[in-house]
Amino acid sequence: MGNWVVNHWFSVLFLAIWLGLNVFLFVHAFLSYEKADKYYYTREILGFCRRTLRKQLDHNLTFHKLVAYMICLHTAIHIIAHLFNFEQYSRSRQATDGSLASILSTLSHQGKEEDSWLNPMQSPNMTVEYVTFTSIAGLTGVIITIALVLMVTSAMEFIRRSYFEVFWYTHHIFIIYFIGLGIHGIGGIVRGQTEESLNESHPHRCAESFKQWDDHDSHCKHPRFEGLPAESWKWILAPGVLYILERILRFYRSQQKVVITKVVMHPSKVLELQMNKRGFSMEVGQYIFVNCPSVSYLEWHPFTLTSAPEEDFFSVHIRAVGDWTENLIRVFEQQCSPIPRIEVDGPFGTVSEDVFQYEVVVLVGAGIGVTPFASILKSIWYKFRHADHNLKTQMIYFYWICRETGAFAWFNDLLASLEREMEELGKVDFLNYRLFLTGWDSNIASHATLNFDKATDILTGLKQKTSFGRPMWDNEFSTIANAHPRSVVGVFLCGPQTLAKSLSKCCRQYSSLDPRKVQFYFNKENF
Repeated sequence: MGNWVVNHWFSVLFLAIWLGLNVFLFVHAFLSYEKADKYYYTREILGFCRRTLRKQLDHNLTFHKLVAYMICLHTAIHIIAHLFNFEQYSRSRQATDGSLASILSTLSHQGKEEDSWLNPMQSPNMTVEYVTFTSIAGLTGVIITIALVLMVTSAMEFIRRSYFEVFWYTHHIFIIYFIGLGIHGIGGIVRGQTEESLNESHPHRCAESFKQWDDHDSHCKHPRFEGLPAESWKWILAPGVLYILERILRFYRSQQKVVITKVVMHPSKVLELQMNKRGFSMEVGQYIFVNCPSVSYLEWHPFTLTSAPEEDFFSVHIRAVGDWTENLIRVFEQQCSPIPRIEVDGPFGTVSEDVFQYEVVVLVGAGIGVTPFASILKSIWYKFRHADHNLKTQMIYFYWICRETGAFAWFNDLLASLEREMEELGKVDFLNYRLFLTGWDSNIASHATLNFDKATDILTGLKQKTSFGRPMWDNEFSTIANAHPRSVVGVFLCGPQTLAKSLSKCCRQYSSLDPRKVQFYFNKENF
């Protein structure tokens, strides 16, 4: 038995890795096969749970990427184990020393022993390449490996940002990947001794006496092997069914009629669409997937809702940042009648849904990243108008960072309305907002300085003056911590990763070690 283990330890290693990888792929498939709907519904189900537990769901994209990296790692180990295993198979098949490995390798498709082979290399001249491309396991292995490489490489941030269509279409190769994974084990290349053969020739008894297998008076006969049954389909069946049901549901929702009630072109190439859809219900900060068949039948893009739940329509602001958005804006600019058809799927939940669970809220938007906070600010305006006494939030700090002055025009009217509403209700201190302009020159700065004494800002027309440059976050957090020494502060960001790192660091730095004192909780929008 010891010699058998030595000669076949690669097979044992391969089998262990194969089973482990299948379990790992099942976990990935079940937990991250389609993040959007599952994330939304799970968030709703866990709505009654502690904030710390719900916050873990906001790292769904990070989890998705981490699992993808682990699949790549395990795939590499799986392939390397195969290569070592086939090298051992090749040596055993070519060996003429009469060893146990060479004798087992000669078992082939002959007579009554037609399916009793152990070594897939049926002749000494057979190559690894031939076995790879002529066996089910080998061919499907090559296909799913290529599919995995294409999915991972096209998901790199540079490609995703610059060539979203490449990322979008290539990522859907996962269908081929899972089909290939499901049939990967059908060929039975991983084999084990049959039950009948184990009773006749158990390895404990017969491995040491393999040279006497041909003797008539020997109690040990040539072992017979069979392919282990395919198991991988079991691991992907449940998530596959869930995925298909979810796609049917999303297709049904997307086919419901959407009526565009208003189209607005804002400065800096931003398109606002106001729409109605029967049965549509939303919460602040949620997002929808939008498709325009006039631009592309297959592409769906996520956009944050900028309307409030209290309004009788829902809206999105779409900035031109790629081919699809540029083509969409061009279609609406050129085609006045009839209005292009829009399909909508959603809404889906995000971290911003928890905004009114905090006593003090810090909202940070960078450029078009202000959109989820527009929904929040509109909802606040309605809550004050209707005297909503259930509002837990006591104060909001709002920071909007833009590169160009035209961007501030997107929600100027909203901020002006909030200013007036807060003054009329005597709650001027409820909303503390700051506008920061990062793309400015000396002419703009000089013009603003000369008109600084005016009641309204020369750039935005608001009472709050525009600041030039970027916020000094240490000063801002220190001020907030001193103003609210015993409050729970929720920090919400929709912006770049570099800004997220700075805010996350400040949240840790300015949170008190005493849980009864000020605590900052960082939350970031992920798409």
